[in-house]
Amino acid sequence: MKAFLMYRDSDFDMQQKLPANEQALIQDLALDTLFAAMARGDKLLFEVAKKAVLTGLTNPDGIVYRQRILQDCLQNASIIREIYAILAESIEGRKKYYYSFFSKYPAAILHQAIEQLELFFDTLKKMRTIADQYADHFVSEGFTVFFAMLRRELDDEYLSRIEEYLKELTFRDGVLISAELGKGNKGSNYVLRKNSEEGKHGWRQRFFGMKTPVYVVHIHARDESGARALAELRDRGINLVADVLARSTDHIRSFFTILRTELAFYIGCMNLQEQLVNMGAPISFPLPLNLGEPGHSFQGLYDVCLALSLKQRIVGNKGKPDNKKLVIITGANQGGKSTFLRSIGLAQLMLQCGMFVPAEALSASVCSGLFTHYKREEDAAMNSGKLDEELSRMSDIADHITANSLILFNESFAATNEREGAEIARQIVSALMEKQIKIFFVTHQYEFAHGFYEKKSEDIIFLRAERQNDGERTFKIVEGEPLQTSYGEDLYNKIFGTA
Repeated sequence: MKAFLMYRDSDFDMQQKLPANEQALIQDLALDTLFAAMARGDKLLFEVAKKAVLTGLTNPDGIVYRQRILQDCLQNASIIREIYAILAESIEGRKKYYYSFFSKYPAAILHQAIEQLELFFDTLKKMRTIADQYADHFVSEGFTVFFAMLRRELDDEYLSRIEEYLKELTFRDGVLISAELGKGNKGSNYVLRKNSEEGKHGWRQRFFGMKTPVYVVHIHARDESGARALAELRDRGINLVADVLARSTDHIRSFFTILRTELAFYIGCMNLQEQLVNMGAPISFPLPLNLGEPGHSFQGLYDVCLALSLKQRIVGNKGKPDNKKLVIITGANQGGKSTFLRSIGLAQLMLQCGMFVPAEALSASVCSGLFTHYKREEDAAMNSGKLDEELSRMSDIADHITANSLILFNESFAATNEREGAEIARQIVSALMEKQIKIFFVTHQYEFAHGFYEKKSEDIIFLRAERQNDGERTFKIVEGEPLQTSYGEDLYNKIFGTA
């Protein structure tokens, strides 16, 4: 049995590698805030959210597949949470048997496998009941196939047969084994036999009826060697059954584990959706475009991590940087540039992992990789100057970035004087554009921004943090020519007064 709730034809792999720039993405985009909101204190939900968000898809068809499953989950939240709780209870209950499975004795292995199968069998029956009751409530391809599989694989005949086998394997009336004489008259080819006479006759016939003559060997109650030899014979007979049953238990456990992991992603999305809805923040399912396909537009896009931190709805932005390779964002200090940049990166990650996005509407092409290059504060761990450190990080990015990637720069290369910093930034940005890499660049370097503005290229768009005439920030990003000032005077007057 396979769940196939994350991919159409394969399981979600929790062992897959995260991107090489994992730590930079988490730090620059404040992703721990997003993961924590999805997890709500659950360690597994946190790890699954982290893995799923950082290993997004580049196939729009696969993204839409997950989106539709998530839409089903949001429409049937109580059913999904019930399935998840059933799986969690079963898997946690199974753990108490885990260490004893290292036993080498077939009888012990068989006994433990039966106990676990009884536990799993109860879970399978509950899932079959849910499939019977609620399958019609789900419309996505993923859940339609999943519930059909449960009803097909766990039909009444199969469940009855499993129940019957579990009763037989307890061997309440002893074990019937056949054997052959092998080399040196030693027993060989031990085979466990089904007692076909068992249960066929009433108790009168069993006690008083005619019986086939048999040879019976009685072992004295104090004959430890004889008892040990008999136990070894029994183990030889049930060894194959114990092995098969143990493997069957592992198969069911593996199915439950994968199913719980895949549902954990959707539970995390549901947790996040509840928090955003409670604060009145809009969400929508984005339209993913093919890799390299032009097109990027958004309405009401906001930084979901800032909203979660403030626990309130924040200002969204609209824009349509279609067919643009370079987006340069300038404008007033503390006007929302960095927040806007983060919202671009977060929305891209959420889009590509199949989630909804923090926006009223969004469409964007998938990217082959997301990279961030943010300024870093001075700290004791640095082994060189800030500019050296910035260039070193840029070199690492250059080693991994590929065509159709998206890279976000936030006040990069400002650790030297403006002329040098602007020239370094210009050369790096020009090289990236030639490699078909999309760039969002927040900067206070007028020389750098104005230099590109003078080119009047159709590949470039200029955005600016909006500022009212009285110095008030609206935290909206609008289209506009780069200015020579970032209105630092506003902050000076705010802190030190205008006198």
